[in-house]
Amino acid sequence: MPSSIDPAATVWLLISTALVLLMTPGLAIFYGGMVRSTGVLNMLMMSFVSIPLVTITWLLFGYSLAFGPDSGGGIIGDLGHFALSGITPGTVRVGVPELLYVTFELTFAILTVALISGAIADRAKFSAWVVFVPLWTLLVYVPVAHWVWGPNGWLASFGALDFAGGLVVEIASGASALALALVLGPRIGFKVDAMRPHNLPFVLLGAGLLWFGWFGFNAGSALKADGIAAAVFLNTLVAGCLGMLGWLVVERVRDGHPTTFGAASGAVAGLVAITPSCGSVDTLGAVVVGLVAGVACSFAVGWKFKGGYDDSLDVVGVHFVGGIVGTLLIGLLASRVMTGGARGLFHGGGLAQLGKQIVAVLAVALWAFVISFVLGTVIDRVLGFRISKEDEVAGIDFALHAETAYAEGVHGHAPRGLFGGTGRPHGDRDRPHGDGDH
Repeated sequence: MPSSIDPAATVWLLISTALVLLMTPGLAIFYGGMVRSTGVLNMLMMSFVSIPLVTITWLLFGYSLAFGPDSGGGIIGDLGHFALSGITPGTVRVGVPELLYVTFELTFAILTVALISGAIADRAKFSAWVVFVPLWTLLVYVPVAHWVWGPNGWLASFGALDFAGGLVVEIASGASALALALVLGPRIGFKVDAMRPHNLPFVLLGAGLLWFGWFGFNAGSALKADGIAAAVFLNTLVAGCLGMLGWLVVERVRDGHPTTFGAASGAVAGLVAITPSCGSVDTLGAVVVGLVAGVACSFAVGWKFKGGYDDSLDVVGVHFVGGIVGTLLIGLLASRVMTGGARGLFHGGGLAQLGKQIVAVLAVALWAFVISFVLGTVIDRVLGFRISKEDEVAGIDFALHAETAYAEGVHGHAPRGLFGGTGRPHGDRDRPHGDGDH
């Protein structure tokens, strides 16, 4: 481990940290455009409030437990760096100031928990979310980060590969999103009323900001300004492009028309899938990862109508499924040129790496789902996690924040038979038709 600061690596990680932090406001805009106009402010707030809540949690406990010396069994770190104890401006880790490394990893934790909010849009109490965020960070994100990236983490020692967060970010958030969607139950009008995005330009702007930040997310995870970082940067671009094209082709064939919403969703699906694999596959591999993810996720978003779970903004369909696709494809496409050792099946490595990836996916998904379900249930019993029926129909923004996003008024919907509503839809993308709604 380098004992002195690498100036080039430090500059690159400073830039990457800023890029990753920008992803949370980008996610807020992405999600904000996807909901009804009566819930856009609440959606923005759920992402923005995650920034201070996770920051405090991370600096006090999270970093030390995730990246401190292993306390036994590769399960969790120790509290030797409680409140950043022992870390000074002169402390070096992986060739950069450790304070910078702390901040870089913090931005990942912030984004991960913010992703979950999309599954419970339009119906979650803000106060309950404020309690959920720090507890989830400590109980789910921190242990999984230690397993995969921490010193002697058990999944890292086992040989599972996750370059930038397919397990830690995408699968953990996706499985947790499914758990919370089940705890809160479906929105009023789910599977009856179409709830389309109220602002598609917001959705595209948010997707663009996410894509921009993703270069820091993935290439920054190289922790160096070198050839691997450059390859990861290109892989990130390529997978986002192929994810978009794959989704649009499915829309054209299945639904008869490609949509702007599908373009944004497909790009994000490709970016999600390349996150774990960007440091393991070559450029051709990135093409495959992005294309498979775009196609798979375009169908997966419709599963909620058959399964009966209301994942409002398709966190499960895009992040959970996309994360699984990217993590498992490492077992097929990993190249020694990128990994320095491990190879996938198609590069002569046999099935061993695929087996390791499968174990990692199952372990992280099960842990995240169970802990999130229990945590969500406890919060629901103690505080109540869901807003009242009246507030949901009237609009969550005004009910919880005493504000509306648009001065000219908002356009919610009242499901049939409630408060004289007509039942006509206006909001996000939830009308079932065929195998999916894209």
